[in-house]
Parts: sequence; structure tokens; C-alpha cells
Amino acid sequence: MKKVISLLCMGGFVLGVGAQGVKFTEYTLPNGLHVILHQDNTNPIVAVSVLYHVGSKNEKEDRTGFAHFFEHLLFEGSANIKRGEFDKYIASSGGTNNANTSQDRTFYYELLPSNQLELGLWLESERMLHARVENVGIETQREVVKEEKRLRIDNQPYSDAFSRVLWENLFKKHPYRWAVIGSMEHLNAAQEADYKDFYKTFYVPNNATLSIAGDIDIEKTKQLITSYFSAIPKGTGTIPRPNVQEDPITQEVRLTYEDKNAQVPAVLYGYRTPKQTDNDAYVLDIIGNVLSNGESSRFTKEIVNKKQLALYAGSFLWGLEDYGVFLCFGLVNQGVELSTLQKEMDAQIEKLKSEGITREELEKQINRLEKDFVARNATMAGIAENLANYHVYYGNTNLINTEIDTYRKITVEDVKRVANKYLNSNQRVVIDVKPGQQ
Repeated sequence: MKKVISLLCMGGFVLGVGAQGVKFTEYTLPNGLHVILHQDNTNPIVAVSVLYHVGSKNEKEDRTGFAHFFEHLLFEGSANIKRGEFDKYIASSGGTNNANTSQDRTFYYELLPSNQLELGLWLESERMLHARVENVGIETQREVVKEEKRLRIDNQPYSDAFSRVLWENLFKKHPYRWAVIGSMEHLNAAQEADYKDFYKTFYVPNNATLSIAGDIDIEKTKQLITSYFSAIPKGTGTIPRPNVQEDPITQEVRLTYEDKNAQVPAVLYGYRTPKQTDNDAYVLDIIGNVLSNGESSRFTKEIVNKKQLALYAGSFLWGLEDYGVFLCFGLVNQGVELSTLQKEMDAQIEKLKSEGITREELEKQINRLEKDFVARNATMAGIAENLANYHVYYGNTNLINTEIDTYRKITVEDVKRVANKYLNSNQRVVIDVKPGQQ
């Protein structure tokens, strides 16, 4: 058992995927629950995960924060699990567990010794069938979420600008415009019936993907899944999905935000980009890396190291189901004006647009992305999550083996075209973050 616990604690459960790729079996139960199974008997460990296709974008405008709130609330127990005992079951079996929420999903997982597979299935079936959605747990988790907001948002420099201010200016119609953590006022105003309705609507088998990876026997696991999940009734209503088209941004939106937690002025750019399944999103991944990934990247080499205008300058694509956001961020160096840093960041972006990148730069970034791609599939937890993501967002689970081919097809001409299409000053939001009063 010590060996198993050690592997779990280290995030171990490492495997060699090999040239054969990640083999998996997938099917759908009559109640709509999609199941994906990957067998690897290298180590006696199993990852059990459930992805619910509900995030902050599925919330009502006057009830934001529900998806994230349920990430916490559904650890409160169930009809057969007493309050506070969910985590105890996992810990006493030598495992670990957690959950996370985004704009598009809520994801729960357990990492367990493989002889505890049935425990993981029972816990997740209890969460899906009859979780405790009642006032005592609601009141407890309200305070937990408030404290999390104070720690991660209210008292962290630049956090509110990143998670709220940028998004509410990039999106005027789409529910991406509000922060994942939502409004504390909305959570306080909600009644028990609001929470029960949210649970009944979204936490149903036909809105969930059960993904299991590790030391399992496929046929025996299928039998266990049937035993624990097949009797859970399918949701009775249609799953609400936003279908909102934003108007194009045609003029730069510029604002100043005073941050009481910031000690150093910063600039934040946000460009609205296509959804993560769009081929241009893959190209934007490359562009983000060219600008700021590694010592030889454009921002790091020119702005941070050579000209010493910034303590840090970075860029990356935040890919999502309906849209994406390409972000650039810079922290000024001592004695440097924020406008000077912005001019240099703009100059680097414009240079990339006008001159493109070299074949050598492109190959370097593709190699880096390929290494990252392999690393994401180097753990049982990573495989379970990626299998679910590819099924839910792309409708093609086998992308876990083939997605890297999309990057390999990108050309230097693609990079120049995409940069000129999306990274224009009249299509962005610019936030000057300045230190405010404590």
C-alpha cells in the first residue's frame, strides 16, 4: 500500500504510451451517460473521472457562480454518504480527489489504488443520483466560496482584471462575460429551490462523461458501471446551451483599472478569437509560444532581456468551446513608463504580422507542443481527462492520439495569415492596470 500511496502523492501513475497510442473503449448507456475506458496495467492505480458539460456559461444572468458553487457543494455527501465523509472514503483508501470548474465544464476525479475502483464508481454514482442539495450544505459552501474569492480574486494582484474586467469588456452578449466564480450577491440571493433546479437540470447522466484510465479489466469495469449507473434516470428536460453571437470588435476598447493589490503597473491585451476546435485556434497556440514561450521567444528576448522594459511579458491562447481569448500581459520594469512597454509589445506583434516567422521557429514550436502533447498523456489522470475533453468538445475521442497532426500541418503562411486576422489593435481590449489605494 505504501508504494501505491507514494505513486499517487507524486502524481506518479506514469505510463509509456508508446507508438501504439492511447487505446480506449467508449460507449453510451441507455440513460445517456457516455463512458470511455482506457486499460493500462503497468501500475496498480486507476483514475475515475466525471465531466459534467456545465460551466459558468450555462448559468442564468442573475444566478452567476452556480457551476463553481456546485464544484464545492457536491462534496457535501448524498443520501447514503454523510456530510463530510466523501473525502474520508478517499483518504482512508489511500487515494486523492479533487474537482475544477471552467466556463464550459465541471470536472470531478478520484485517483485510487486499482482495487478501490468500485469505491470511485459508487461515490460518483451517489453524486450523480442523489447528492445533498439542501440548506445546511448550501450555507456552509457559501462561506467557503466567499473565502476562496477573497483569497484568489479580491486579495491577489491583477486577478480581478484577468478574470472579470477583461471578459466583461470582450463579451457583451455571451455569458463568457461574467467570471467563473460569479457574483456573491447572486449566490446569497439564491434559494434552496434554485440550487435544486440547477442540479436537476445539469447533473444528469445525459450531460456527463465517465472516463476511467488505469489498472482495470474492461469487461469487469463495464459490469460495475452498469451496476452503479444504469438505473440513474435520464434528465427530463433539454440541457440549456447558450447560442449567442457577439458583434465584431471594430474599435480598440481601452480602460484603466486601479488594483489595490498591485505594486507594479501592468498592461493586459485581450483579443477575441475563434472557438478551440477551429483550425485557427491551433495556429494561435503557435503564435502565443513564438511570442513568449522560452528565452528565445520574441517578448522574452527583446522586451524582458534585451531592452529590459518588463519584469515579465507573456502571451497565450485561452481556448474555449464557443470563443477563445488571446491574451498578452506585461509587467513594467522599474523606471519604465507603461506606454513605453505597450509600444514595444505592439511593435513585436506588428513585426510578427508583417514579417511572419521562420521555418526554424515554427518547427521549434511544433516540437515543443508535441512534447507537451505527450506529457499530457503521461499520467492516468491526464489520459482520463483528455479522453473526456476530446469527446465533449471535439466529438472525436481519438484526437488524444492524432491532434498533434493538426499542429504539424501548420505552415509559416498560416501563422502570418492568422496573426493579421485576429491580432489587430482595433479588435482588442486594453487594460492599463495601475496600483490603487489599499
